[in-house]
Amino acid sequence: MKNFIKASLFGGLVVILPIAILAFFFKWLFKTVTDLIQPLTTYASGIYPVPEFVADMIVISIILVTCFAVGVIVRTKLGNWLHKMFDASLQQIAPGYRMIKEVVVQIFGKTESSPFANGMVARVRLFGEHCPTEVTALITDHHVDGTYTIFMPTGPNPTSGNIYHVLASQVTLYPDVKLDSAMRTVIACGAGSGELFNPPNKALKDDHGK
Repeated sequence: MKNFIKASLFGGLVVILPIAILAFFFKWLFKTVTDLIQPLTTYASGIYPVPEFVADMIVISIILVTCFAVGVIVRTKLGNWLHKMFDASLQQIAPGYRMIKEVVVQIFGKTESSPFANGMVARVRLFGEHCPTEVTALITDHHVDGTYTIFMPTGPNPTSGNIYHVLASQVTLYPDVKLDSAMRTVIACGAGSGELFNPPNKALKDDHGK
């Protein structure tokens, strides 16, 4: 009876707790956004006699439309030129802007330069090719001397981690493993790695590492 009550209680927590945490997160996110746009919401409420929630939705919609319009403009030659000029000016007066922008671009921006979009999944013998211990990593660069630069994400937050430069002989590539699948195992602190790296996903040893 005691085991039944304990198992049922924990079983219920496993179902309810993630939903509750997700709800609290969205509540926190909504409150954070609405606090930031409060001046605009107050202004909109003063012009249109609508509830504050509706005013919040109107302001958020305007911000999203503005982001879309700016995105369309910077895709043009003139818009791209103006964007580069603005970036250069802002970097001179706000040095931290460049670092923040690069982080945002790597995660959400141009996919051709983002390892989170194009990095190949690999298992790396981080402590040397003769040490059997391996880590899950992303290949972020391949150098002319055959070595690799890798990013080893840390769980459960895959956007943080460490950068290493390793020999090709330490790297086993997994071109058939999708990046989002590998990131899920990092978020899960390694859970699911057995299924991820087992067949039918094929591993390739770099030619330099044979």
